[in-house]
Amino acid sequence: MAETLDQLFVTVKYWLVGLAPAGWQPLLSALISVGAILAVFPALFALATILERKGLGRIQNRYGPNRVGPFGFLQPMADGIKTLTKEDVVPRAADQVVHFIAPLVLVVPAFLVYAVLPMGRNMVLVDFDAGVLFFFGVGAAMQLSVFMAGWSSRNKYSLLGAMRGLAQMISYEIPLILSAVTVIMAVGSLSTVNIVEAQAGYHGWLPRWHALTPWGFAAFAVFMVAATAESNRSPFDLPEGESEIVAGYYLEYSGFKFALFFLGEYLGLFAISGLGITLFLGGWHAPLPFLQWIPSWCWFFGKLLTLLLIFIWVRGTLFRLRQDQLMNFAWKFMVPLSLASILAEGIWHFMPAGAARWLVGSALVITPYVLLGRGLMERKHIARRAYRFAD
Repeated sequence: MAETLDQLFVTVKYWLVGLAPAGWQPLLSALISVGAILAVFPALFALATILERKGLGRIQNRYGPNRVGPFGFLQPMADGIKTLTKEDVVPRAADQVVHFIAPLVLVVPAFLVYAVLPMGRNMVLVDFDAGVLFFFGVGAAMQLSVFMAGWSSRNKYSLLGAMRGLAQMISYEIPLILSAVTVIMAVGSLSTVNIVEAQAGYHGWLPRWHALTPWGFAAFAVFMVAATAESNRSPFDLPEGESEIVAGYYLEYSGFKFALFFLGEYLGLFAISGLGITLFLGGWHAPLPFLQWIPSWCWFFGKLLTLLLIFIWVRGTLFRLRQDQLMNFAWKFMVPLSLASILAEGIWHFMPAGAARWLVGSALVITPYVLLGRGLMERKHIARRAYRFAD
């Protein structure tokens, strides 16, 4: 049944394309696929903002948006109208051209990376042989936009926020890519479609997801932590430390330009989560054999919403790190642990299936985790905090 529903979407698309002249059909096919991406993910952005605000309200024991529309779910529409009508204020000393281009440089790559993400059975815009490489290559342009925004504003707080953002994004880009290398080694391909196909099938009732192996679980944990830092999400939201640098690199942006930065950050979060689903969580495959009747795209977006809820939960729970803690965690813990997961995958690949394989793979991941954690926390002298009431 799921394959029939998935095929229905493809059939409708080909029927629409077939109505056009033969010379226009490739262009029309691309426009339909691009239009679907441009419609779905901004809509998901609006849904994510209201879910995050209401979720954080519940976590912090307060009300979220509840005035605009039923249960406040039209609040994103009101916010969008507000940003469209607000005045676009540009500092007199700012570099006008770079200041204008920076939010576009952030949003355009955020949309481009969706081209290589398989969102369902036969639902990928472009099947590149080097799809993962394309994803990281295009996504790197978002780092350029951060520097452009901070430098062009001619504001010391904006520039400081941009420097923080670049240091953070470059540092956590390394464990992010290294964790993806484990999957590339296991599959032997850089194609996102091949990576999803390699996770098809089940071991009894368990899916053949990479995250359900010792090396895959460690790499997935590293990937998601690094993705949190790459997306400037709490507890890694130092580029937007309001108590120190106000709003960071987009401090001097207002109106629709500010909304583009906001949109770009969420699109990047959706994209990096989609890549994590593709690499480690089986992509659009169902988690259990008897659930395969559900359309494949439902599983992709269901997993995406689950990761989004986890991001919201983390934001409402953890406090912001200091800059030195952020950098130490990246270079002294994340990078070595990602290298250990690569070693574990290599040994796992050449060992025969069985209990010994699981024991060795688990030991190669758990041992570095414990040793690196102890090394990171040595000489910290963390003691129980005593609270006293004022007299």
